[in-house]
Amino acid sequence: MSDTSEKEIYDKDFIPNFFPTYRIKRNLYPIPIVIVVVVAGILAYMTYVIAGVQIDGGYIPGGSDPFIGLLNGIIFTATAVISAFVMIYFAKKKGLIVLKFIFGLSFGFLGFFLTLFFADIIAYLIFVSLPLTQLVYDTSIIIRNIMLPIASGIFTLFILYKYITEMTLLMKNFLVIYIGLLTGALLGVIMPLWTTLAILIGISCWDIFAVLYKRGPIKEMIDLASQMNGESPEEEEIQKKIESGEAEYGSDKLEIGIGDLTFYSMLTSSALILSNNLIVMILSSIAIIIGTGITISGLKRNKILPGLPISIFLGIGTMLISWFIISLI
Repeated sequence: MSDTSEKEIYDKDFIPNFFPTYRIKRNLYPIPIVIVVVVAGILAYMTYVIAGVQIDGGYIPGGSDPFIGLLNGIIFTATAVISAFVMIYFAKKKGLIVLKFIFGLSFGFLGFFLTLFFADIIAYLIFVSLPLTQLVYDTSIIIRNIMLPIASGIFTLFILYKYITEMTLLMKNFLVIYIGLLTGALLGVIMPLWTTLAILIGISCWDIFAVLYKRGPIKEMIDLASQMNGESPEEEEIQKKIESGEAEYGSDKLEIGIGDLTFYSMLTSSALILSNNLIVMILSSIAIIIGTGITISGLKRNKILPGLPISIFLGIGTMLISWFIISLI
């Protein structure tokens, strides 16, 4: 057996800076997961329970029904599949830079409306706790209807400017975690149980295909990025060395996708809202972190791995089992 120190290390730090991934050292990987889980859970609970905003957000109303929930999950997953293939098509035709504009437009749209939505929820909860006077009412109208949209617009333009012109690692990580947790919190609020399960399972299965299949969109994006950076295309030779134990991929730095953080926080937010029990959410979060750790352990032998399947399936199983047990107590 070859000693690890003598193995040839292949660097995987090839992902372009504008890709929506959270870059972090391997031993610190739980930090972004904990942040999105905690903040998204707080926002979701404030919105659904305290503010009473309860919306059926499925494509087809009645997502609490298993069949309707399955249909919503299929539609959601199909939309993600089509979007991914459209993006990789344009990336091949116009180059990877086109993805920067696609991601930028997505960040702008989501950043504005999600910031405004949750800021309005927070403002509402603040004003509703104050004595109802004319001054409080007028101030509430001005802040919620005028100041918050303007502030959200300015904030969105600022992050878009930073994204397009000078994307530092700090700004990249902030943007990914910010958009990820807000999207996860919203999905946790508006999606019923069966729709949530169908979406998470569907997206996790799609993640396996998109990352591991040779023509999967995510794998193709990474391969395009590798070619752009002049990396060796001799993947078969590298893989043989890794399988024989002569080499391994460097895994000191990790790239956690925005989709991973979004669906982690969606699952835990749903666990909190649906069970109305903090323990269920905490246990689900721990399961997700453990699942991510299991996935990361395979990165020395694999260039990329799907971040959702193990974590999401462990998280769903933990949520359902702990929810059932606690309901019996």
